[in-house]
Amino acid sequence: MRVLVVNAGSSSVKLRVVGDGSTLEGACDLERHGDDGLGAALDAFLDAAPPVEAAGHRVVHGGADYRAPLLVDADADAHLVALADLAPLHNPPGLAAIHALRAHRPGLPQVACFDTTFHDTIPDDASTFALPARWRVAWGIRRYGFHGMSHAWASRRAAALLGRPLEGLRLVTAHLGAGASLAAVAEGRSVDTTMGFTPLDGLVMATRPGALDPGAVLWAMRHGGLSADEVERELEHGAGLAGLAPSSGGDLRRILASADGGDADARLAYGVYLHRLRGAVAQMVAAMGGIDGLVFTGGAGEGSARLRSDACAGLGFLGVPSVPAGPGPAAGGAGAGPPEGGAGDRVLSAAGAAVAVLVVAAREDLEIDRQVREVLGAAACAIGGRPVGPVEAAASGNNWGPPGVGTSEPPGSSERRVGT
Repeated sequence: MRVLVVNAGSSSVKLRVVGDGSTLEGACDLERHGDDGLGAALDAFLDAAPPVEAAGHRVVHGGADYRAPLLVDADADAHLVALADLAPLHNPPGLAAIHALRAHRPGLPQVACFDTTFHDTIPDDASTFALPARWRVAWGIRRYGFHGMSHAWASRRAAALLGRPLEGLRLVTAHLGAGASLAAVAEGRSVDTTMGFTPLDGLVMATRPGALDPGAVLWAMRHGGLSADEVERELEHGAGLAGLAPSSGGDLRRILASADGGDADARLAYGVYLHRLRGAVAQMVAAMGGIDGLVFTGGAGEGSARLRSDACAGLGFLGVPSVPAGPGPAAGGAGAGPPEGGAGDRVLSAAGAAVAVLVVAAREDLEIDRQVREVLGAAACAIGGRPVGPVEAAASGNNWGPPGVGTSEPPGSSERRVGT
């Protein structure tokens, strides 16, 4: 079976065709200029790509109701639309891709895969905000966490690179890109993460501030006359690295080049970024009671040896070793691991280090592919276990994920709901 993986973001749509054995059989990155031309672009890609039997979509926020990937039918679609305001930058593009693909390939089974699912194992002590009951119960405000598919893949890939079972490891996975978050992954399960109710929380990001005193937001609204929409726009697009060093546009590469050239704003921006990153790593380690490995992934995590070196340089008190500011061991050499990940996946720390430091290419496409196959496999089992194709499995009426992906309950049976 081949699976079309659709990763629709605020500025681009990444399309991948994944075959059996995690083989990449087609790829295309589209710039998003509104949703009008999305269906035609999907059509053109699918016409040129090998035939696919199912599609999997990255949906950033599943709210409290969706604790597993699910086959998208009309009922699920209505619920997903209602969740759009939880992640206004991220959920609408994913929904637009689902709708465009349905219009152009109406018989193709589609599975929604949620970034929040991986973090559903975070214990209540770590996921609960100290807020009034109405906020927590009626409105469902808690820590959901994001980048779940990236954290899930990075942790499994790190275990393979280390040649150790995931169940025996305590890993901090660091997804560092335009959006950024950490996860504490103990025995393969997320037990804490830096993002919260929305993707605004946690680390300093390209255009988002990360952790912020809510009193400062209230003060700005009262004294600056800002509306809620204006606050949202500035926190989503004008804060973070871009707010600290406006000429950088939030690009870490430009921040580093300007900082090295003596630019005071860039130096401050990078200093704030590192300070928050190191502190958050320590928080994740505390949640697990120790650390066996620190895993860098995401655009900046993979691409900047300087960032990895500078981050580790401030974490020696946790046993994290220093790593080179250059590329490190060559891919394919010792520590390169099995071939299914990125060509540059490797262990950066010396053999025998108490805490391993690794770099892993973000392969959300493979995680989505895995979830799609498990959901369709569960749907097939629900109609008697006989051999069936993806279309018949999708028509079986079983639209929730199997045990081990999240929950075998129907999505509406969750005790933690938004707006109920």
